[in-house]
Amino acid sequence: MMTVFVADRCVLAPASAFEITVETAEHVVAREMLLDRQMGPKRRLKSSEKLRRSRRPAEGLALSAVDGEGKLVGTVRLWNIAAGVDADGKAIPALLLGPLAVDASAEGMGIGSRLMRAAIARARDLGHGAILLVGDAPYYERFGFSSGPAGALAMPGPVDRSRFLALELVDNHLAGAAGVLVATGRRVLERRDFRRAA
Repeated sequence: MMTVFVADRCVLAPASAFEITVETAEHVVAREMLLDRQMGPKRRLKSSEKLRRSRRPAEGLALSAVDGEGKLVGTVRLWNIAAGVDADGKAIPALLLGPLAVDASAEGMGIGSRLMRAAIARARDLGHGAILLVGDAPYYERFGFSSGPAGALAMPGPVDRSRFLALELVDNHLAGAAGVLVATGRRVLERRDFRRAA
């Protein structure tokens, strides 16, 4: 099967295409179902989830892959964090990537790679300095991620150090960074229960 790239679409067969778009409200339920299918219920117990819980994704950095029929087939989000502090004790702004997931029915079509490249490009265009993630090094190294820049940083929970990776979008953005990652993004407003007193 030949792959043809046209603008933001990757055509894999005449009737099959997908597009990378900014996530919409209509994608949220499908996204959660996709993550549950691909990652299972234990996904909410990961150290990365501690940084995402009760937070909104970074502005403009929640992306969806949608097929030609409008079905969500892939997702990635980036989250605002402080990547430890510098030598003067000042927090270093960065992004945490994840989760990245592709529907099993669409695996092998390059959707994950396209989502990653789009997320990195958008983060760079928006002026962010670095992206961190927890993932398989052999997969993420192709996008420029490595464990080196994350060497003196830590997740807020257990993590396999070989899977804790970073990509500097600005040279030396994480130079001297040390400490535990902290969530800094916009909080999700909690629903309040306004019941009338009896």
